[in-house]
Amino acid sequence: MAILETWSLTRRFGALVAVDRFTVAVQAGEVFGLVGPNGAGKTTVIKMLVTLLRPTSGTAQVAGYDIVRQAAQVRRVIGYVPQALSADATLTGYENLLIFAKLYDIPRAERAERIRSALELMGLTDAAHKLVRTYSGGMIRRLEIAQSMLHRPPVLFLDEPTVGLDPVARQSVWGRLEEMRRDYGTTIVLTTHYMEEADSLCTRVAIMHLGRVAAIGSPAQLKAEVGEGATLDQVFVHFTGGELEEGGGYREAERTRRTSRRLG
Repeated sequence: MAILETWSLTRRFGALVAVDRFTVAVQAGEVFGLVGPNGAGKTTVIKMLVTLLRPTSGTAQVAGYDIVRQAAQVRRVIGYVPQALSADATLTGYENLLIFAKLYDIPRAERAERIRSALELMGLTDAAHKLVRTYSGGMIRRLEIAQSMLHRPPVLFLDEPTVGLDPVARQSVWGRLEEMRRDYGTTIVLTTHYMEEADSLCTRVAIMHLGRVAAIGSPAQLKAEVGEGATLDQVFVHFTGGELEEGGGYREAERTRRTSRRLG
């Protein structure tokens, strides 16, 4: 059963068509990845689906709610971890979660247990009462995921959740996401530039190019389509018609380095 569907979802910025007739159906419990070069439209898709950006045309439904006509309902049934840091470094992990529990209107009687459960799931129990400024990059990302999951939404959106993290921290985040999907049945939609991340995490991947879906399928299906022994890197090159990018242009490099510094 599809928990997320889009129909010809389109977003223009003046003459630029950032997302062009994006049409997909994501099944409940999937980990659905959006990959593509910088400027392919991945983040714009996410921002429309989480109701931060209004589509120019087309529409989508998340958990049965229309992203334009029922935006408030959509926000209640999703979690969202943006590229930018969302945890407050001057507070402890517990205090960050308590604020989010109040923002999500979680009943007072349930808050302590929800926070305890989220900390345990993300492997942060021992760090709960330490200031977030002392956390490693992987711990911060796991805390942000915990924040977004406190109200137990059926759909979680992650925009480049492991950008700037070292390989060990990245693997840790991957493991926690897989546990969350297994234990709670959470549907996860993520964007990533890491092909190994898409290959390891995603049940299906949509490769975007110039605002359109160039290919969609499981990593295994896409690799088989390109040829025996193909890697997902080679699939990316095949469907986008170019080489894997080395971090994009100046602004992209600046953003990635800034995020890396913040994550330590």
